[in-house]
Amino acid sequence: MTPEALQWVERFGRHLRTERNLSGHTAAAYDHELATLVAWCDAQHLEHWPRLDSQHVRMYAARSHAGGLAPRSVQRRLSAVRSFFRYLIREKVLTHNPAAEVRAPKVKRGLPGTLDVDQVGRLLEIPVTDPLSARDRAIMELFYSSGLRLAELVSLDLGDVDLAEQLVRVTGKGRKTRIVPVGRMAREAIVRWLQDRGGVARADQPALFVARNGQRLSPRAIQVRIAQWARRQGLPVHVHPHLFRHSFASHILESSQDLRGVQELLGHADISTTQVYTHLDFQHLARIYDKAHPRAHRKGPPAPAGAGPTSTRKRDA
Repeated sequence: MTPEALQWVERFGRHLRTERNLSGHTAAAYDHELATLVAWCDAQHLEHWPRLDSQHVRMYAARSHAGGLAPRSVQRRLSAVRSFFRYLIREKVLTHNPAAEVRAPKVKRGLPGTLDVDQVGRLLEIPVTDPLSARDRAIMELFYSSGLRLAELVSLDLGDVDLAEQLVRVTGKGRKTRIVPVGRMAREAIVRWLQDRGGVARADQPALFVARNGQRLSPRAIQVRIAQWARRQGLPVHVHPHLFRHSFASHILESSQDLRGVQELLGHADISTTQVYTHLDFQHLARIYDKAHPRAHRKGPPAPAGAGPTSTRKRDA
């Protein structure tokens, strides 16, 4: 592509980081997707953005999928491309969005995994014998208590937690801030960790959770520690930080039936994202029904010939 075309990619990157205030991780993902698009355009001898039409974008998506990219990844790729083209329309480079009508392959939406209440309890009952185990217990209690994302927990500073008011201020996706409650067990675990934190953290380090070297704890370190504790506590599944968030949402929804409330707690912009947990709740109810209802498993007499599963018998009036 021409230098001018590449400059628009660079400008879009600055737009994401300044005007849209996206996190570095999210902006880097956009950079990667657009670099892939540029490489594909070069291979097709497309030098200017106005030369791309919907057929080109459709071919690009199809080649991506044929090359082994999962449907969900193709969706993310197309989403990045659409955003870039919307920016070019705003800047009067394009008059229409050639990716607007292109659809990715359908994604079979799986239900998120969860831990049951007993499994969560077993995991949170880790022995606290030193500062690092106190820190790890506080991390896991806070994950489950407040339904935080991994990046949200990592970015917490001391000033974000108000134990007196029993809440935490969280900066989520798109740098949006929300306030969520902190439960009693999580508060007690945080207080226990704060007693030891001063002996671990550097004096100028604002992070709530720090590593052995006194610096802010990394996402990868938290993933590794949680997986290690899950194995030590004898859990039969692989446990990762987001599993706490799924379990938090499922357990709250199961008890409260308040979908909007769970949406606010999780920081979901779209309630359809939260609705996946209603399917989990239905699965739970279906299992209870199958286990408890006296006629759930009882085999009745064979149906009369020609009677399908939807046929009914009319009573005489």
